[in-house]
Amino acid sequence: MKSIYKLITLPIMILFASAGMADTPLPGKDKSETCLGCHAIEGYNNVYPTYKVPKVAGQNADYIISALKAYRNKDRVHETMHANASALTDQDIIDIAKYFESLK
Repeated sequence: MKSIYKLITLPIMILFASAGMADTPLPGKDKSETCLGCHAIEGYNNVYPTYKVPKVAGQNADYIISALKAYRNKDRVHETMHANASALTDQDIIDIAKYFESLK
């Protein structure tokens, strides 16, 4: 009788657990908080050299991944971006990119 109970309740538990996953924020949300200090401010200009900071919400994840890896490896030069990207793992970069892409 116990095995029948497990066969019936396990799929129900999985169903409820997976339904709750839809409400779970993407892991990149917490990892992207530093990014938001510049990239979420409407019309924000970097101090030196002066230029408009790009808005990354809705940007293609592959582009963000490529850019962050290039900043991390100093293939793209910007000291602030290098300082932030150098501490990121490949998984952090993927999570952040997917999070920003989801903000359409």
